[in-house]
Amino acid sequence: MKELSDEMIMQKVALGNLDLLKVLFDRHHKHVYNFLYKMSGDSMLSEDLTQDVFYKLIKYRSSYKNGSFLAWLFTIARNNLKTHFTRNHRNHDDIDVLEFKPVENGETEKEDYSHLQNALNKLDSADRELIILNRFQEVKYEELAEIIGSTPGAVKTRVCRVLKKLKNIYLENI
Repeated sequence: MKELSDEMIMQKVALGNLDLLKVLFDRHHKHVYNFLYKMSGDSMLSEDLTQDVFYKLIKYRSSYKNGSFLAWLFTIARNNLKTHFTRNHRNHDDIDVLEFKPVENGETEKEDYSHLQNALNKLDSADRELIILNRFQEVKYEELAEIIGSTPGAVKTRVCRVLKKLKNIYLENI
């Protein structure tokens, strides 16, 4: 199955071969969880929302129209997060993000990551979302454009501007 692209596997899942969903889950659940965790800062919420994303992937599989699978998956994840905060009457910008904790790094590197996470927290949620998807989850500009309903050129420009803003925030806090 490793030779099949995500798009090919999703086409088969859309046609009813739900056994292949395990391949997509294995490939992408960590990326979805990490995105949701970096946006919300709540590990339990991120686990629940990740599970819900893959449930919705099954439920709405027939709506997949052979585009970029990653764009479709992260669109579901974004909408899921926004829906959660809308239902709980919390503004997406009011998300309190916890300190980022690297798993197997030394104390110095932990400090560096916490400075970066603090700088990320100071960005508004739309900007933080772009940076997390593009730089941490390695979603390409074309896929990001599809996710947010823009053009690749506009997304690239916006990411560049947000990175400059992030750099300034990061350097102010060192």
